[in-house]
Amino acid sequence: MKILKSLLITLFVGATQLHAQAKVTSIMYKFHEHFMTTDIGQPVAGIYLIEGTKKPIIQINADGTGVFQLENMSKKEMVWGIKCSNEGIPIFKEGFDSAAYTFWYKIKGTGEWIYTQFLIVPNKKKMYLMGDRVKDYGDNTEVKTPESN
Repeated sequence: MKILKSLLITLFVGATQLHAQAKVTSIMYKFHEHFMTTDIGQPVAGIYLIEGTKKPIIQINADGTGVFQLENMSKKEMVWGIKCSNEGIPIFKEGFDSAAYTFWYKIKGTGEWIYTQFLIVPNKKKMYLMGDRVKDYGDNTEVKTPESN
């Protein structure tokens, strides 16, 4: 019974350690190794649009895949990640009311990684990708009525 108990505890601790570690992907860009993750503790996944439009889109999935579309172009599959340390800790630059990350992406079928800015503005509850693509996040339970506009 003691052996079974210690085996179960060992399996539980091991599984907890594996789950707690962030998934880190290593890429090469201009002969330098960079690390990226898809988990930064914020709701990054979603659809990013130019405000007031429905197309073109950038769709980011939590698993590191997505869809990338430029103006008047077809949608292309991509893989993505946000720059982090080799331990999986996201690297960002804190601003007055924002946090700026480096967003890496690669269109499937191409060999070139591209990077751009990913900005989180908590006071506005918005996330910006490539400067002009935006996604709202936060408490979606508040319903706007015509009187509140």
